Amino acid sequence: MSFREDFLRRLPTLNEDEFEATALALFRHQAAHCPPYAEYLAQLGRNPAAVARLTDIPFLPIEFFKTHEVRTEPAGWEAQELFLSSGTTLQQRSRHLVRDPALYRKNAARIFEQAYGPLSGWTFLALLPSYLEQGNSSLVAMVDYFAQQSGQTQPAFFLHDHAALRAALAEAKQQPSRRVMLIGVSYALLDFAAEAGPAPELQGLTVLETGGMKGRRREMIREELHAELQQAFGPAGIHSEYGMTELLSQAYSLGDGRFHCPAPLRVLLRDPSDPFSIGNRGDGAINVIDLANIDSCAFIETKDLARMHPDGSFEVLGRMDNSDVRGCNQLV
Repeated sequence: MSFREDFLRRLPTLNEDEFEATALALFRHQAAHCPPYAEYLAQLGRNPAAVARLTDIPFLPIEFFKTHEVRTEPAGWEAQELFLSSGTTLQQRSRHLVRDPALYRKNAARIFEQAYGPLSGWTFLALLPSYLEQGNSSLVAMVDYFAQQSGQTQPAFFLHDHAALRAALAEAKQQPSRRVMLIGVSYALLDFAAEAGPAPELQGLTVLETGGMKGRRREMIREELHAELQQAFGPAGIHSEYGMTELLSQAYSLGDGRFHCPAPLRVLLRDPSDPFSIGNRGDGAINVIDLANIDSCAFIETKDLARMHPDGSFEVLGRMDNSDVRGCNQLV
């Protein structure tokens, strides 16, 4: 059995106690077999054999996904799917080459169900216009898969048709065996809320915002965004997703603004002025380990700022200066 086959066999049952040893084994594999990462480590003069802790790992700057094919060999596989980051026409978009589309979808579903229960208990409706228009969105692929697996009869996506979305919400709420989740990019949810107001069909939903104003509205801090959304959707907390094109795993906030990492995901914070000073507490910039990224790179240095809490949850505080404005859930 190959390293990859054995790793993927064990990934669904990974527990917290096994995370560090599993991550270090994957680091050594990718340090040898992911050419852009290997070159980056060589330029730093870092010997992978000397890395003994998670905080010793050099994380690959996320910009590499714009300039390189971040692919872990040695199989010579061809990408079966391509995910592109959102962005304007003036921005170079990150490219995530996906060897196994089913791995992404099943991993995302497993993470969702651990947080929210079976997909079959939900109806998923989505306002993701910019993602649909630009194409190659991992978020759209995830929501589409969730809707298919849930067995719902309603279509999931509503590009700009707010009237049709309101009708679908009203219909979905008539099914007592299902809860209704409205997933949306921030600006689209705000537009919908401003038009619909506190209408009856908007009450009693689980609203999951994925961040992102995409230049359509002024940027808001999370508390302001959620307070405005609650004027239309009711007093229940607004849920959030933390994910990105370069990852195959997601973290969720269940209404309190704190994200909780699932088993394949771990967030470490670094000093924003020193990328190699990594700890676990306080405020800092996010380094993320995504063990589902076995075919690209699992160790990514992002441009997000966060606050870590003693229980391991984290809040997203914003973006580092001069970094791209992008989703999902990277609020300024």
